[in-house]
Amino acid sequence: AYSSIAHMGWMTAILAYNPTMTLLNLVLYILMTTTTFMLFMYNSSTTTLSLSHSWNKSPLITMSILAMMLSLGGLPPLTGFIPKWMIIQELTKNDSIIMPTLMAITALLNLYFYMRLAYSTSLTMFPSTNNMKIKWQFTNTKQMPCLAPMIIISTLALPLAPMLSVLN
Repeated sequence: AYSSIAHMGWMTAILAYNPTMTLLNLVLYILMTTTTFMLFMYNSSTTTLSLSHSWNKSPLITMSILAMMLSLGGLPPLTGFIPKWMIIQELTKNDSIIMPTLMAITALLNLYFYMRLAYSTSLTMFPSTNNMKIKWQFTNTKQMPCLAPMIIISTLALPLAPMLSVLN
């Protein structure tokens, strides 16, 4: 919920200057959020504690969750950074300096919450008495045929985003 409110703030700030950029931000946010929730559903993760169990079960899915969390937080090499950067550029181009500065500073607060989830998911291992690094598990019976393409599209949105800005 906090993530949606924060991203809606970014979209609202740019709506008056460039509605196309608002739509681009919305599409990228929906894409990344859908992929993140599909990863959580695949892992059956409902709490932060259950996220810490995921590293032992499926390391590749856990690394994908890490990348999606950091991207949603807007770290520079990832897809979530592009809309924020473009919005800051557009606001600065329209002689608004204070607003993008405040937005960038408050984005750090969101990044903290995403980093907390990323830390509990991929940088901690649930303590167990078992000496095995990867738990033996039954095959996953969940059918998620769209998961792999969604991860790929969410990852490849970064190189495609500058091409989309040319369309403005």
